[in-house]
Amino acid sequence: MLNLKEVLQEAKSVAILGHIRPDGDCIGSCLSLYNYIETYFPNIEAKVYLQDFMPEFLMLKNADKIEHDYSEDKVYDVCFSLDSADKARHGEYVKYFDTAKKTIGIDHHISNQGFAEEHLIISDASATAEIMSELIGKENLTKDIAECLYLGIAHDTGVFQYSNASPKTFRVVADLLETGIEASRIIDETFYQKSYVQNQILGRTLMESIMLMDDKVIVGAVKLKDMEFYGVTPKALDGIVSQLRYTRGVEVAIFLYELEPQRYKISMRSNGKVDVSKVAGYFGGGGHVKAAGCEMSGNFYDVVNNLTLHIEAQLQENE
Repeated sequence: MLNLKEVLQEAKSVAILGHIRPDGDCIGSCLSLYNYIETYFPNIEAKVYLQDFMPEFLMLKNADKIEHDYSEDKVYDVCFSLDSADKARHGEYVKYFDTAKKTIGIDHHISNQGFAEEHLIISDASATAEIMSELIGKENLTKDIAECLYLGIAHDTGVFQYSNASPKTFRVVADLLETGIEASRIIDETFYQKSYVQNQILGRTLMESIMLMDDKVIVGAVKLKDMEFYGVTPKALDGIVSQLRYTRGVEVAIFLYELEPQRYKISMRSNGKVDVSKVAGYFGGGGHVKAAGCEMSGNFYDVVNNLTLHIEAQLQENE
């Protein structure tokens, strides 16, 4: 197991990188490490670099210190890559990873091949935040650190609904709760609450969704013109694919939105019979058995046809 204290004792500067379009696990993991360093290693110059940060996560301590600018050319003693399955997922901030004197990757994605010099990849962990909880240690938990970790685990387990929430996950969460965090507030404000516009887009996507393959696959999509009409960014679309998955009888939910004309970001969720990480991996993406994604080019029908071809093959194998 990676010894966090030993790594930090030798560092004077630390960069913490998450992935592009960061989710709750990514943000919670990054800020938990930042707050740990601030508390126990105050002499270290530490920075968190994230793109597309959502305002609801400002409830976490030091969220307002997250860097969005990558113009500075700085060589860090240590660069942590958190919750990122591959180096390209760091976006423009990858330069801090490439120039760092030491790189450490901490992740739970099964598709992560270990691109850092030193890495800790635990694919059966519910979230990267669960791994960070172990690295930080129960004895070092503060309320501020615990809030970050709890948020990360709650988001990546669908508020403890998904099968990746193991008995170990709940033991970790019990330690976090003992610090006195407001668990219900964290969940309500960062997971369930949606803006009026977000609810409108969700409703429209559900209304226009289509069922395929004997109603075993559901597909929803949002086009660029729709996003422009509602005046939203991709982060406003979080949660739509999960809502599609709740449709009775569905084995796989597919959600697409346009990044640019004829270029789609794909999110997939499985109810168990299909390993969507294999489907995503075929098209250059990755993720988990039940939650994965990728990017694809082409028109809507070509993209859906290509995805369902691989989904159908797995469904036939499992019949």
